[in-house]
Amino acid sequence: MIFTRSMLPYLSLCLIILTGLGPGPVYSESATPEEMGLKIARESHAREDGFGNYTARQTMALRNKNGQESRRQLRVKVLEVPEDGDKSLFVFDEPRDVRGTALLIHAHRESADDQWLYLPALKRVKRISSSNRSGSFMGSEFAYEDLTPQAVEKFTYRYLREEPCGGGTCTVTERVPVDRKSGYSRQVVWRDKDELRVWKVEYYDRKDSHLKTLTLGNYEQFLDRYWRAGEMTMENHLTGKSTVLTWTDFQFRTDLDDRDFTQTGLRRVR
Repeated sequence: MIFTRSMLPYLSLCLIILTGLGPGPVYSESATPEEMGLKIARESHAREDGFGNYTARQTMALRNKNGQESRRQLRVKVLEVPEDGDKSLFVFDEPRDVRGTALLIHAHRESADDQWLYLPALKRVKRISSSNRSGSFMGSEFAYEDLTPQAVEKFTYRYLREEPCGGGTCTVTERVPVDRKSGYSRQVVWRDKDELRVWKVEYYDRKDSHLKTLTLGNYEQFLDRYWRAGEMTMENHLTGKSTVLTWTDFQFRTDLDDRDFTQTGLRRVR
């Protein structure tokens, strides 16, 4: 059989299908782009299983279109919840005007995530409704929905192509939120083939315009398995603003438990 140039994209897809991306089922040559996209998402999620919990520190740099910058310091705690979504807590330490502000997230694989924001100036806990999760988190270019773990079940998928990225080769997939209240019509995700780390995500608004781009880098591996990005940059193409998150001091498998992630505990966060 003679292979022509027009058959190269098909051959590339078949090669991925036949070799697989790691543990798990290997699709046949008849696998569709939708099946391949779902497989990649499942493989990526499977590599995160078993991390338990972690804490980290985060610097949030907010930059306007003129390059002027303000900085905030946060603490982050994450607890793995088997058979459901993870629990996350973000606590602001600096500057003084936002100190004590805290965001609590109880993610879920299939139902809507629960989110609560504690505002110390008002001394009250505010629930973030599903219709408001496309809004800006504390003036940053990250929306509330960007901060939740991206559960496989929350999207439909489609494999698009392969291309160079992150010093290697990436698969490029499209994911479409199942939730009609999402602020996005779709997202395009670049993952390296070797470790399935995310290097870039393009976000498209409900009118399918390219709204934001997230780039990730400075990856570090923990417990000889779990990769975490040391830097995340979200650029808003509409406003020209950007937010850079710098992560440090990761500590895995600490003494965290469910009691650290309650609504009532938000008022006592220090």
